[in-house]
Amino acid sequence: MNLVSRFFSRAGAAALACCAGALLLLLPMMAAQAADVRWAASWAAAPQDYQQLPPPLRTAPPEALAASGAQTLRERLLPTLGGRRVRIRFSNVFGKVPLHIAAASVARSTGGAAVSPATLRQLQFGGRTDITLAPGAEAWSDAARLSLEPGQAAAVSFEVGAPTSFATVHHLPPDATWVLPGRAVMRTSWRDAAPSPWNHVVTGLDVASATTPRVVVAFGDSITEGVGGRDAQGQPGSYPDQLATRLRGQPGGRTSFAVINAGIAGNRLLADRIGPGGIARFERDALGQSGVTHVLILIGINDLLFGQSPGLAEGGKPLPETPGVEQITAGLQQLIRQARDKGVKVLLGTLLPFKGMPEPYWSEEREARRQAVNRWIRGRQDVEAVVDFDAALRDPADPAALNPLYDSGDHLHPSHAGYAAMAGAVDPQELRE
Repeated sequence: MNLVSRFFSRAGAAALACCAGALLLLLPMMAAQAADVRWAASWAAAPQDYQQLPPPLRTAPPEALAASGAQTLRERLLPTLGGRRVRIRFSNVFGKVPLHIAAASVARSTGGAAVSPATLRQLQFGGRTDITLAPGAEAWSDAARLSLEPGQAAAVSFEVGAPTSFATVHHLPPDATWVLPGRAVMRTSWRDAAPSPWNHVVTGLDVASATTPRVVVAFGDSITEGVGGRDAQGQPGSYPDQLATRLRGQPGGRTSFAVINAGIAGNRLLADRIGPGGIARFERDALGQSGVTHVLILIGINDLLFGQSPGLAEGGKPLPETPGVEQITAGLQQLIRQARDKGVKVLLGTLLPFKGMPEPYWSEEREARRQAVNRWIRGRQDVEAVVDFDAALRDPADPAALNPLYDSGDHLHPSHAGYAAMAGAVDPQELRE
């Protein structure tokens, strides 16, 4: 070896040793940074047990989606908090048999069942491309590099085999879930995909955050989920949706917000009927969201509405006796206590009017109980704030009824404008603290 070769050989060895030393110094720093990753919920859905839904709601049996051969589902989600890395939660919490997800991906949605090719990322689970969820189990994917802005739709696709019986679901608009035969998680454009009204298995999207955003979980029933709130173009407009938009538009605000909709239409506080009762699911659906800082509770109206009244029976079995004021307020107090024990701040919403619904749903006696519950709510000193939805939406000429400007037409659910008024009743300052 000549002199020049020996020089470069020694120089290369020295450089390699220097790089190796630098890498050894960087590894602890990289590990510390990975350990410091803070995940924050950006979108979530409150899961339901499909088999426990009343028959009128089981209109499109999920079992039929994977009747023969592999099937791929694509679900459109609307994140409320932006980030550069995401992870996706898959759930078999109500499953009775293992659920095998053969492959999965995430991308930006470009409308319908199509996604942006440049953003399509295959998901992994502990370094593997597939995962089997045991009955009752949930799992997060590994982090995937995907830049999302608040309000920018994402699409999660996953492949299952046949037969696959779906048990863990959430009702979504018909333009939010699609099903395609075959293996299609990495295909960008889906032709002839069949729509489904159900969200299957996917229950959460988190983003990695370098700061500490405010994660607000709106917890409730159909009035939280947003029934009746579509605008003139048919777009959904629940009060959590409109609150998220309002918070993003705050002038000069340095605080970032996520607003998670944990509403289930028909849900009760005290009893299982459509979805687990509020008390039963609060720990998972509200306090279990990543980085949760605030919870806005609005639930109890269905406990007043559904009781042992004539014509109200399921399969010939009478519904549970309508609870009294003390039972409803004790249930709300339990939720407040659970949240405060976890260091989560509580905003408590008053129950909206529903006069105008036909008997046996509305009566003077039920109105008296609603008013009593609201008096109890307004007197709370153990919550951060009371959001007086009742005062914001009631008819000035008849406070037992919704303002006609805010009524969707059924005298129970607000219209799009009504949900905007609900979002406007929330003081952003209460969410910054």
